[in-house]
Amino acid sequence: METKKYQAFWQGAIILTLASLIMKVLSAFYRIPYQNIAGDIGFYIYQQVYPVYGICLVLATYGFPVVISKLVASRLEKGNEQEANGIIFISFWFLMMIGSGLFFVFFFGSHAIAVFMGDEKLDKLLKVVSFSFLLMPFLSVARGYFQGFGNMTPTAVSQVIEQTIRVAVIVLLSLLLVAAGFDSYTVGAGAMSGSVVGGAISVMILLYFLRNKIKEIFAQTWSAIPDKSLIIKLVFWQGIMICVSNLVLILIQLVDSISLYSLLVATGETGTKAKIIKGVYDRGIPLIQLGTVAATSFALPLVPLISGARVRGDYVFIQKKIQFAMKLTLVIGLAATGGLVCIIRPVNIMLFQNSDGSDLLAVLAISIIFSAFSITTSTVLQGLGNTTLPAFFVLIGAIVKYIGNRILIPDIGALGAAAATVLALFCIAFLNIAALRRKMHQPLFNWRNIGNVIFSCIGMILCVTIYTYLFEHLLTGVHSGHRGAASLEALTAAASGGVMYIFLIFKLQIFTEEEIGIVWKGGKVPLLPRSNRP
Repeated sequence: METKKYQAFWQGAIILTLASLIMKVLSAFYRIPYQNIAGDIGFYIYQQVYPVYGICLVLATYGFPVVISKLVASRLEKGNEQEANGIIFISFWFLMMIGSGLFFVFFFGSHAIAVFMGDEKLDKLLKVVSFSFLLMPFLSVARGYFQGFGNMTPTAVSQVIEQTIRVAVIVLLSLLLVAAGFDSYTVGAGAMSGSVVGGAISVMILLYFLRNKIKEIFAQTWSAIPDKSLIIKLVFWQGIMICVSNLVLILIQLVDSISLYSLLVATGETGTKAKIIKGVYDRGIPLIQLGTVAATSFALPLVPLISGARVRGDYVFIQKKIQFAMKLTLVIGLAATGGLVCIIRPVNIMLFQNSDGSDLLAVLAISIIFSAFSITTSTVLQGLGNTTLPAFFVLIGAIVKYIGNRILIPDIGALGAAAATVLALFCIAFLNIAALRRKMHQPLFNWRNIGNVIFSCIGMILCVTIYTYLFEHLLTGVHSGHRGAASLEALTAAASGGVMYIFLIFKLQIFTEEEIGIVWKGGKVPLLPRSNRP
């Protein structure tokens, strides 16, 4: 029986991990065609309001469902399904109150919020996105219910379909509205409606899975359920803590939404010019997201293993897996950061049609390594049962970002906002690593490995730099911003740099054969030195 429960747990963890990865990739990729369709001003408009939806998405995906699932699972462990249903009942009506309140704030306060952001025309987008908060209670409790029972399939299916529908609506509707000649704010509102449509479809999917339990759950009465205030307190505070911990990049974007455009205007830029600058600046968001996903996609699946070992009290195993997760994040994060900085100009042309703001995007690319460590360490700390510190550190990072914007933007413009982003993510990563180090009472890194990774990255950077220099002097088309030539340069430079990096990683024995043997078939790694083989 215990073996079956263990297998079900890991199957569920794998399903949710894959669903989360697909969601993040979709969330990053759709911004590229949208910028191509709507232009930099259209991209600015969409990105100004996106953080509001991002907060709602995190609440309905990571925040409240995780807490609700833990409460439900604890009741089921005691064999009390009736109390588990009571938790769902109380949580739903409590979250409905919160969701309705946020809907009224963003719908009826849309004009005031838009004025606060410095652009009153954003009010129509805020009205559209406000409807997402009405869907949040349904999504949260349904996902929490199934996860509490150990059934991750409904959550995974609903998340992937929600994001797929959302991306499809955003791209298709923006194409139609632009072709029909609508203004950029109407196009943005249409794109934002994709979030509501995707959420509504997700609700219907979850209701289908829940169809046989709805009557049983909602047949209860409020007064008959015990410990209501405790349930509400746990759902709210723990949900908010988990939510904030997962809002690293979204809060950074939110700070830029409320300060970057208005500060640019205050320094003398015209409204139109400031919108273009902000739109160009926002090109960095999908690049940071994709780099962060690449850097964390191999490390984060280790977190359920760490959580399981914590329950067993196997602290040697925990230490080993945490060190491996940190090593993976360093290796992939440093490669993503260094590689992107080297090829940022051709990547900019390849993805966004021109090279505008390439120096700006190069600075933003530096934040990938710190974003990756922020997310990995935050998730590990949560897996070890600490949700408060990561949330607190994220808030500190948001404050650093806001202060950095206020100080740097008046002097160096959008470049100051990029530098503030790097500084904020560095602070979050540093604080999380320090907290994790104190908790483990042992080093998280092997300094020899760090030196070897840095050496490998330098080798990759030299390889890419030489390659791009030769490429640009052989094919002059890239100098005039030719998209095809830029695409060829970016992709082949990334491939050559990647080959060099992997070669050096193996030759310098950064990973042991035990660590990579699971992935490499046959038990022999051709590039691994004999001294590191069994």
